[in-house]
Amino acid sequence: MAEERLQKILAHGGFGSRRHCEELITAGRVLLNGRKPQLGEKADAALDKIEVDFVPMVRAEALCYVALNKPRGIECTLAPQNDRTGVRALINLPGRLYPVGRLDADSEGLVLMTNDGELTNALTHPRYGHEKEYHVLLDRIPDAQQLATWRRGLVLEGGDHTLPAEVETMYESSSGSWVKVVLREGRKHQIRRVALALGMTVRRLQRVRLGTLQLGRLAPGEWRLLNKSEIEVLQRSAPSKPRARSRPAPAPTAKPAARPAAKPAPQAAQRGSRPAGPVRKPRAR
Repeated sequence: MAEERLQKILAHGGFGSRRHCEELITAGRVLLNGRKPQLGEKADAALDKIEVDFVPMVRAEALCYVALNKPRGIECTLAPQNDRTGVRALINLPGRLYPVGRLDADSEGLVLMTNDGELTNALTHPRYGHEKEYHVLLDRIPDAQQLATWRRGLVLEGGDHTLPAEVETMYESSSGSWVKVVLREGRKHQIRRVALALGMTVRRLQRVRLGTLQLGRLAPGEWRLLNKSEIEVLQRSAPSKPRARSRPAPAPTAKPAARPAAKPAPQAAQRGSRPAGPVRKPRAR
């Protein structure tokens, strides 16, 4: 077997995205033939001894791809905090699986779980600009100016500048409104922070699409295996080279708008189409 960069070997071995594997190497958690390697070193997985946290790396597992509807209150991490449940506990399958991207504990919706490090890197790295679609329940109805600012991008508290986004109202009432938001980046709590900067509060946030993968009719806590066609489409959508991306000129920081208290908001969002594979019910905890 030819030599490859160590982080690529680790990603193929199911230790996370290539970026995460680089972090493992930098943190000194990886040993190559008994010594700590430098970032960028090459190795031969068939000949060299590779250890992670002093555990020898075994032959790569068969690749697995799972679509999960993460409920609220579940952490999108393999190491949950404060006695919370993590997403891995919801999937009754053997082997190593980790989430592609993150949803905060108060958000819900589509999470792709896999051990394919190359696909994870392609879907999560900001330079590739893969779309993520969300349905967001706001505590009030955004006006034309708020929507235009959200679409254009704005400077958040702390100096983060958001890229342009697709934002449109789905339906509204006197107590609030559901909007569709499509992002090509993934800053921490981005949608909640943008809404707050524009004078609104997010009551509910659900991710319904990741790239070409749809949530469909999975109920909270349910999961299913992706079918062959879905996997092939995802892999084809992962470019070998990043797309060129230009950042817009800085936009003024939005000032929160003063608005009256909102009435209780509607409780459910529209669902997508029926998923392609068999649905698994959540395990009893």
